[in-house]
Amino acid sequence: MEMTSNTSNKMNGKKIDKIIISSSDLIANLTSMTPEIKKTIDKIATCLNNGKKIILFGNGGSAADAQHIAAELIGKFKLKRQSYPALALTSNTSIITAVSNDFSFTSSFSRQCESLVSNNDVVIGISTSGKSANVRKALLVSKKKGAYTIGLLGNRGGTIKKIVDAPLVVESNSTPRIQEAHRVIYHIICEQVEEILEKGN
Repeated sequence: MEMTSNTSNKMNGKKIDKIIISSSDLIANLTSMTPEIKKTIDKIATCLNNGKKIILFGNGGSAADAQHIAAELIGKFKLKRQSYPALALTSNTSIITAVSNDFSFTSSFSRQCESLVSNNDVVIGISTSGKSANVRKALLVSKKKGAYTIGLLGNRGGTIKKIVDAPLVVESNSTPRIQEAHRVIYHIICEQVEEILEKGN
Protein backbone atom coordinates (compact mmCIF):
# COMPACT_ATOMS: atom_id res chain seq x y z
CA MET A 1 0.00 0.00 0.00
CA GLU A 2 1.34 3.41 -0.97
CA MET A 3 1.94 5.82 1.91
CA THR A 4 0.61 9.34 1.64
CA SER A 5 3.11 12.19 1.96
CA ASN A 6 1.40 13.23 5.22
CA THR A 7 1.99 9.78 6.78
CA SER A 8 5.60 9.84 5.60
CA ASN A 9 6.13 13.28 7.13
CA LYS A 10 4.74 12.10 10.47
CA MET A 11 7.09 9.11 10.51
CA ASN A 12 10.07 11.29 9.65
CA GLY A 13 9.05 13.70 12.38
CA LYS A 14 9.01 10.92 14.96
CA LYS A 15 12.44 9.76 13.86
CA ILE A 16 13.79 13.29 14.13
CA ASP A 17 12.28 13.66 17.62
CA LYS A 18 13.88 10.37 18.67
CA ILE A 19 17.33 11.48 17.46
CA ILE A 20 17.05 14.85 19.23
CA ILE A 21 15.94 13.22 22.50
CA SER A 22 18.69 10.61 22.26
CA SER A 23 21.33 13.29 21.76
CA SER A 24 19.99 15.58 24.50
CA ASP A 25 19.74 12.70 27.00
CA LEU A 26 23.34 11.71 26.37
CA ILE A 27 24.51 15.30 26.75
CA ALA A 28 22.51 15.71 29.97
CA ASN A 29 24.27 12.64 31.37
CA LEU A 30 27.66 14.28 30.83
CA THR A 31 27.22 15.83 34.29
CA SER A 32 28.53 12.52 35.64
CA MET A 33 31.85 13.40 33.97
CA THR A 34 32.14 16.84 35.58
CA PRO A 35 35.06 15.90 37.92
CA GLU A 36 37.07 14.44 35.03
CA ILE A 37 36.31 17.42 32.77
CA LYS A 38 37.34 19.85 35.53
CA LYS A 39 40.60 17.94 35.99
CA THR A 40 41.45 18.29 32.28
CA ILE A 41 40.52 21.99 32.32
CA ASP A 42 42.93 22.61 35.20
CA LYS A 43 45.67 20.60 33.50
CA ILE A 44 45.31 22.41 30.17
CA ALA A 45 45.19 25.83 31.86
CA THR A 46 48.37 25.00 33.82
CA CYS A 47 50.07 23.74 30.67
CA LEU A 48 49.32 26.95 28.76
CA ASN A 49 50.14 29.17 31.74
CA ASN A 50 53.57 27.52 31.85
CA GLY A 51 54.26 28.32 28.20
CA LYS A 52 53.67 24.80 26.91
CA LYS A 53 51.35 23.73 24.07
CA ILE A 54 48.34 21.59 23.24
CA ILE A 55 48.61 18.95 20.49
CA LEU A 56 45.53 17.24 19.07
CA PHE A 57 44.62 14.53 16.57
CA GLY A 58 41.91 12.11 15.46
CA ASN A 59 40.45 10.51 12.33
CA GLY A 60 37.49 11.56 10.18
CA GLY A 61 35.04 13.65 12.19
CA SER A 62 37.48 13.52 15.09
CA ALA A 63 40.13 15.09 12.83
CA ALA A 64 37.72 17.97 12.27
CA ASP A 65 37.16 18.18 16.03
CA ALA A 66 40.92 18.35 16.63
CA GLN A 67 41.15 21.28 14.22
CA HIS A 68 38.08 22.90 15.79
CA ILE A 69 39.67 22.81 19.27
CA ALA A 70 42.97 24.19 17.96
CA ALA A 71 41.08 27.01 16.24
CA GLU A 72 39.25 27.92 19.45
CA LEU A 73 42.56 28.06 21.36
CA ILE A 74 44.60 29.91 18.75
CA GLY A 75 41.80 32.30 17.83
CA LYS A 76 39.39 32.85 20.68
CA PHE A 77 36.35 31.27 22.26
CA LYS A 78 34.56 34.27 23.80
CA LEU A 79 37.19 36.64 25.13
CA LYS A 80 39.63 38.92 23.35
CA ARG A 81 43.03 37.69 24.47
CA GLN A 82 46.44 36.48 23.35
CA SER A 83 46.67 33.35 21.21
CA TYR A 84 47.19 30.02 22.97
CA PRO A 85 49.62 27.56 21.35
CA ALA A 86 47.70 24.61 19.90
CA LEU A 87 48.44 22.33 16.98
CA ALA A 88 46.14 19.87 15.19
CA LEU A 89 48.27 17.15 13.57
CA THR A 90 45.47 16.52 11.07
CA SER A 91 46.01 19.84 9.27
CA ASN A 92 49.07 19.04 7.15
CA THR A 93 48.03 16.63 4.41
CA SER A 94 51.56 16.45 3.00
CA ILE A 95 52.94 15.12 6.28
CA ILE A 96 50.06 12.70 6.82
CA THR A 97 50.25 11.25 3.32
CA ALA A 98 54.07 11.11 3.28
CA VAL A 99 54.27 9.30 6.62
CA SER A 100 51.39 6.98 5.72
CA ASN A 101 53.06 6.15 2.40
CA ASP A 102 56.67 5.83 3.61
CA PHE A 103 55.99 4.22 7.00
CA SER A 104 52.36 3.27 7.74
CA PHE A 105 49.06 4.96 8.44
CA THR A 106 49.42 3.81 12.04
CA SER A 107 52.42 6.14 12.27
CA SER A 108 50.63 9.17 10.79
CA PHE A 109 50.42 10.95 14.16
CA SER A 110 53.13 9.25 16.21
CA ARG A 111 55.84 10.29 13.75
CA GLN A 112 54.79 13.90 14.24
CA CYS A 113 54.67 13.50 18.02
CA GLU A 114 58.26 12.26 18.02
CA SER A 115 59.49 15.70 16.96
CA LEU A 116 56.75 18.08 18.10
CA VAL A 117 55.80 16.93 21.61
CA SER A 118 57.78 18.32 24.54
CA ASN A 119 57.84 17.54 28.25
CA ASN A 120 54.72 18.84 30.05
CA ASP A 121 52.76 19.52 26.86
CA VAL A 122 49.14 18.31 26.83
CA VAL A 123 48.29 15.85 24.05
CA ILE A 124 44.65 15.10 23.23
CA GLY A 125 43.75 12.04 21.17
CA ILE A 126 40.17 11.80 19.91
CA SER A 127 38.61 8.44 19.05
CA THR A 128 34.90 7.61 19.11
CA SER A 129 35.72 3.89 19.04
CA GLY A 130 38.43 4.19 21.68
CA LYS A 131 40.69 1.95 19.65
CA SER A 132 42.05 3.92 16.67
CA ALA A 133 45.53 2.46 16.18
CA ASN A 134 47.22 5.65 14.99
CA VAL A 135 45.74 7.66 17.86
CA ARG A 136 46.80 5.07 20.42
CA LYS A 137 50.36 4.88 19.07
CA ALA A 138 50.73 8.67 19.09
CA LEU A 139 49.51 8.88 22.68
CA LEU A 140 52.04 6.27 23.78
CA VAL A 141 54.86 8.17 22.06
CA SER A 142 53.66 11.39 23.70
CA LYS A 143 53.70 9.81 27.16
CA LYS A 144 57.29 8.75 26.61
CA LYS A 145 58.10 12.35 25.71
CA GLY A 146 56.72 13.49 29.07
CA ALA A 147 53.37 14.87 27.92
CA TYR A 148 50.11 14.68 29.83
CA THR A 149 47.70 12.64 27.70
CA ILE A 150 43.95 13.03 27.40
CA GLY A 151 41.64 10.68 25.52
CA LEU A 152 38.34 12.05 24.22
CA LEU A 153 36.63 8.71 23.68
CA GLY A 154 33.44 6.67 23.23
CA ASN A 155 32.45 3.00 23.32
CA ARG A 156 33.60 2.46 26.93
CA GLY A 157 36.99 3.92 26.10
CA GLY A 158 38.33 0.94 24.16
CA THR A 159 42.04 0.19 24.42
CA ILE A 160 42.98 3.88 24.60
CA LYS A 161 41.24 4.39 27.97
CA LYS A 162 43.89 2.25 29.66
CA ILE A 163 46.92 4.15 28.36
CA VAL A 164 46.01 7.83 28.83
CA ASP A 165 46.37 9.96 31.94
CA ALA A 166 42.82 11.31 31.65
CA PRO A 167 40.16 9.35 29.74
CA LEU A 168 36.98 11.30 28.97
CA VAL A 169 34.61 8.55 27.89
CA VAL A 170 31.16 9.24 26.46
CA GLU A 171 29.03 6.22 27.33
CA SER A 172 27.54 5.43 23.93
CA ASN A 173 28.28 3.22 20.93
CA SER A 174 26.69 5.60 18.42
CA THR A 175 29.38 7.54 16.56
CA PRO A 176 27.25 10.61 15.74
CA ARG A 177 25.92 10.86 19.30
CA ILE A 178 29.46 10.51 20.70
CA GLN A 179 30.70 13.27 18.39
CA GLU A 180 27.88 15.56 19.50
CA ALA A 181 28.79 14.96 23.14
CA HIS A 182 32.50 15.47 22.40
CA ARG A 183 31.73 18.92 21.02
CA VAL A 184 29.89 19.89 24.20
CA ILE A 185 32.83 18.67 26.29
CA TYR A 186 35.51 20.50 24.37
CA HIS A 187 33.47 23.69 24.18
CA ILE A 188 33.24 23.59 27.98
CA ILE A 189 36.99 23.01 28.18
CA CYS A 190 37.80 25.89 25.82
CA GLU A 191 35.45 28.27 27.59
CA GLN A 192 36.68 27.45 31.08
CA VAL A 193 40.39 27.45 30.15
CA GLU A 194 39.91 30.91 28.68
CA GLU A 195 38.11 32.09 31.83
CA ILE A 196 40.88 30.77 34.09
CA LEU A 197 43.74 32.25 32.08
CA GLU A 198 42.15 35.61 31.40
CA LYS A 199 40.07 36.23 34.52
CA GLY A 200 41.57 33.84 37.05
CA ASN A 201 38.15 32.21 37.63
